[in-house]
Amino acid sequence: MVAFRNGFPASPGQPPIVPRRHVTRLTDLEPDELTDLWLLGTSLCRDLERSLGASAFNLGMNVGRAAGQTVDHLYLHVIPRYQGDVADPRGGVRWVLPGRARCWGDK
Repeated sequence: MVAFRNGFPASPGQPPIVPRRHVTRLTDLEPDELTDLWLLGTSLCRDLERSLGASAFNLGMNVGRAAGQTVDHLYLHVIPRYQGDVADPRGGVRWVLPGRARCWGDK
């Protein structure tokens, strides 16, 4: 696995994690590659907390065209989040389907 500076970050410090072997789908990864992916992701989250003050993270993948995959290579988005970066962060990754994102009451 390799991580690098993102040319178009959604949030300051967002690195993609990319398998060195060409794969397009999560199910193409071998068990050791899955382990490496999550170990590197964990390490990056710790580093971004220390270096940039990230207070939370969204982690995600677009796997397949219907999910929004535009690059034919699998990668994990590690999106650092910062207190107050959006007015209401509830729902997180559920917002990829806006009509179904809201899953909480009006409390």
